[in-house]
Amino acid sequence: MLRKNTRPIIPGAEPWSSPGSGDLGRVGILLCHGFTGNPHSVRWLGERLAERGFAVELPRLPGHGTHWLDMARTNYTDWRRAFCECLDELSARTDAVVIAGLSMGGTIALDVAWERERELAGVVAINATVLEREGLLAKLAPVLRYVVPIAPGKAAGLVENDAARPGVDERAYAFVPAGAGQSFLAELERIRRQLPQLRLPVLVAYSPQDHSVSPANSRAILELAGTCAEELVLPQSYHLATMDLDRELLEERIAEFAERAAREQRERRSAPPTR
Repeated sequence: MLRKNTRPIIPGAEPWSSPGSGDLGRVGILLCHGFTGNPHSVRWLGERLAERGFAVELPRLPGHGTHWLDMARTNYTDWRRAFCECLDELSARTDAVVIAGLSMGGTIALDVAWERERELAGVVAINATVLEREGLLAKLAPVLRYVVPIAPGKAAGLVENDAARPGVDERAYAFVPAGAGQSFLAELERIRRQLPQLRLPVLVAYSPQDHSVSPANSRAILELAGTCAEELVLPQSYHLATMDLDRELLEERIAEFAERAAREQRERRSAPPTR
């Protein structure tokens, strides 16, 4: 059972959905925000994909988009479960689904894609984390969560509003609950081990100038996923690529990837069985 929020949702941080329309209305895209963030960080991209006709879901993960005290009462299991529940709802009204996410949202997408790849058309990871995190909080989190349960985001290596485009405000938390952060870090080794077994098409989008998540993470995903993965470099953007200078390029490539992945999934399903 998911832990409930106790504080109001930050304006603009609400989950968002579009039913889809036209020829692409039966192709779903689940697009998830990152750690300490909320749907505001991916809203522009979600709306633009919906304008193309895709059925789009932007979930708000438990404990996010309200207050860091709410997040302190949640963990990775809660976030992953909420992601899967949103996926179930989207799958029920579409014929093909691509799951995507920014930062930790991309990591969750890769994790879920390995478990449920037969149901999915593809996965998109945008500046996702798979390697061990740097920063004081990340290194000491197993101990600090019992001593100093809350720390500034900078101590975890997170850069506030990490974007090249002026005026970007993702409305993320300034403080990080150490226990919640540790619950995510503890899953990374397992997720890395899964990647070579993934057989879904994977689009790996990353910013070479990311100050929050090293581009080495995306390069590791490309290497581990092998021939299933394709690369999209976002040269003008920092970590918040969904809000940054390459967001139009990101929209175009995700739309093309989703259409192609859905078409290939239909072809696989309609092909006669091999002997």
